[in-house]
Amino acid sequence: MQDLKDIDNQSRRRRQPQATRKPELRPPFGDIEETPPKRRRLKIILPVLALLLACYPLISLFGSTRPKAAGHSAPKSTPLAALSSEKVDAGAAFRLAAQAYPNARPENGSFCAPLPQGGKVVYAINEAMQRRVEKVFNDYKVPYGLFVAIEPKTGKVLATVAHSSVQPGWEQNACYNLYPMASLFKIVTATAALEEKKVTADTSFAFNGRLTSENPKYWRVRAGRGQQMSLTMAMGKSVNPVFGRLAGEFVGRDPLLTYAGRYGFNQELIPGSPLTPSRAPAPGTIDQLMLMGAGLNHEVKTSPFHAATIMATVANNGVMMTPSLAQQIVDAKGKPVFTQQPQPLRTVFTPQTANELARMLSTTVVSGTSRKAFHDRRGRPLFNSLHVAAKTGSIDGKDPAGHYSWFAAYAPMEAPQIAIAALVINQNKWRIKATHVGEQALEAFFK
Repeated sequence: MQDLKDIDNQSRRRRQPQATRKPELRPPFGDIEETPPKRRRLKIILPVLALLLACYPLISLFGSTRPKAAGHSAPKSTPLAALSSEKVDAGAAFRLAAQAYPNARPENGSFCAPLPQGGKVVYAINEAMQRRVEKVFNDYKVPYGLFVAIEPKTGKVLATVAHSSVQPGWEQNACYNLYPMASLFKIVTATAALEEKKVTADTSFAFNGRLTSENPKYWRVRAGRGQQMSLTMAMGKSVNPVFGRLAGEFVGRDPLLTYAGRYGFNQELIPGSPLTPSRAPAPGTIDQLMLMGAGLNHEVKTSPFHAATIMATVANNGVMMTPSLAQQIVDAKGKPVFTQQPQPLRTVFTPQTANELARMLSTTVVSGTSRKAFHDRRGRPLFNSLHVAAKTGSIDGKDPAGHYSWFAAYAPMEAPQIAIAALVINQNKWRIKATHVGEQALEAFFK
């Protein structure tokens, strides 16, 4: 600490003119003389530092072998073998399985893929159905094609196919990305109306305009006028005016968004997985609400995985199960770190609503928009004893550009074993509709 004399000397130096001030000479760093207390402290500190440096290798060795805290997922760079003492959660398991899936091959009756860290992923893929869908996409040179199949009661993924004949590399994450949902959203509209007790499957609706009309101003009717159609028949034929009126005049905006949320829109379906959250933006006007309810809002988007999950929810009496791409994951030592267990996400609606939705969806194949795909030229059903509940969708899109053809279904209706979602994006020259892909997939699965 400086005394008053030192401070006074400094003040005098500052008052001297700049030209007469002499530079202060400082001794070299090594010549600075330490006071006795500082010397004593250094005599203690320096040996301690030397001891710590000498022991550092041992300290780091013991620190690296400490177990990780339970419940924390390992960093991406951590070898899978290091996870053997932990359990991989559903999101991490889905991500690992998705990353390894391009290298999956048949192995001892299963579908497996090696992991770069060691270990492997075992899938529940149905190889016959998987190969059939791949063949259909290849044979018809489909510009863009996607397919996902799920076991309704467990959430196991039974197939996932992505194909492009015009854009190599597009397939990599295609099944996890979003596409305009089109008329598949009519399932959400019907669910909201049934759960809110606004209608039943047999409720008759009056409407104006063509079945495929896309302009709400033509849909409204005056008392005693307009065409009449039951909600069940309107689902099978995918009648836009009926579902537009149902959303705008019976359900309302908030209930429709509520049930969209229950189905998993505007949120992560599986946190930590590569699945992009489906979108259902709030409509700002009554006309926008009607377009949304009819499946004509281009901003309502979903992934094939989510579309298959929605259909699986209807098949499972309203209980949505967590989709699982991996059936099992083992580390480099062969020890399981993930084994798929049926895991309910939420209850979306009641079994009564599920039964009514099933009745409505059954007409799609029997007399609706996919009748041709499931009947021969003489009108005979291709599946004599298999009852299929289904929904089609059709809309133009920009990413990638083309016409989007959807087909989502589950079967058999009495005891569902499979739920599927197929998407075909045709360009100027039409190849096939998604209904054909769905029919071929079901034929391979139940053969």
